Amino acid sequence: MTKLSVNINKIATLRNSRGGNIPDVVKAAVDVQLFGADGVTVHPRPDERHIRRKDVFDIRGVITTEFNIEGYPSPEFIQLVKNVKPHQVTLVPDPPEAITSNAGWDTITNLSFLKDVIAEFKEYGIRTSIFIDTTPEFIANAVETGTDRVELYTEPYATGFVKDPEMAIAPFVEAANLAHKAGLKINAGHDLNLQNLKFFNERIPFLKEVSIGHALIADALYIGLEKTISMYKNQLVKG
Repeated sequence: MTKLSVNINKIATLRNSRGGNIPDVVKAAVDVQLFGADGVTVHPRPDERHIRRKDVFDIRGVITTEFNIEGYPSPEFIQLVKNVKPHQVTLVPDPPEAITSNAGWDTITNLSFLKDVIAEFKEYGIRTSIFIDTTPEFIANAVETGTDRVELYTEPYATGFVKDPEMAIAPFVEAANLAHKAGLKINAGHDLNLQNLKFFNERIPFLKEVSIGHALIADALYIGLEKTISMYKNQLVKG
């Protein structure tokens, strides 16, 4: 079964829009774990517009499931991750003003930078994953960075799925096979939802984990967090 990590950024966005501590982000992380998710993901940004640095430390202290921190590897982010020591860090090439992650790493141009950053995290025993699209050259070169995993950027799949699922999935199947052949484990995330997740999970070989936030939290507004997590996990059972 593919593991589900729930990104709780949107819960923090709702809290920050009003001030105070409603909804309680730390409680949400505990509940996500209680309701059966395999992991919790957060993506702290420099302006703290959703997840705050304090949230990251508070969550690390109360959950026992896998903790994944996403972010651009600025010096501040690197230090935060080393202090918190999550199970996994996922590196994204987002500029600070990005609304959401919308591109993968060019592992050729950024090879030296990524190698240095990943080496730092490995000294702390933190598993690394890098956000990447399906460009074969970038997948093939990812292994040179020293990363343990790649996270396939799935927005193009989600967009194309509505029109032609087979055409949409094809480059991701190729990318997954290429990554596996290179010795990399495979995660995926971005715009995966209850409509497209099952097909993706069934067709992508060697898929270890998906990270889902926006769609899952939006669904939870209508059907509740516990039931929503259960529904998403049901999509991840390998046929």
